[in-house]
Amino acid sequence: MSSSGPADTANIAGTHRTVSRATAAVFGCVFLLVGILGFVPGVTSNYDTLSFASHHSEAMLLGVFQVSVLHNVVHLLFGVAGLLMSRSHRSARRYLVWGGAVYAVLWVYGLLVPHDSAANFVPVNDADDWLHLALAVLMLGSGFATRLTRAEARDSDAA
Repeated sequence: MSSSGPADTANIAGTHRTVSRATAAVFGCVFLLVGILGFVPGVTSNYDTLSFASHHSEAMLLGVFQVSVLHNVVHLLFGVAGLLMSRSHRSARRYLVWGGAVYAVLWVYGLLVPHDSAANFVPVNDADDWLHLALAVLMLGSGFATRLTRAEARDSDAA
């Protein structure tokens, strides 16, 4: 590892971990937790109204974020993807950038689609919209900010 490279690597006890890999793993764990909590009555209020996919779902994760079975399953899949893709620097960066792009699209979707419309099948509310923007900014920023030198990338992907 070059001493002049970005502060994006840690070689601890023979493992080569990058910030992008750790960040993808953290996002993956958080998405898994959110996906699971979306199915827990009490954590999700109005749980009895949880529907598969529609704006009629009145279930609210933490009493704030509108969720459905589809919404929760998407969080679970994003979580699994984050954990699997955190295995290498290159795939972790792809997860962060493409995941951030997906959340940017979801933010725009939430702004354009009326929340009481049948097109709001995910479903999303205002709180979801702004959370999607924050996730887009954080994931895209993390993905683009975590570059390695060529030697570090070679070492990271080989480890």
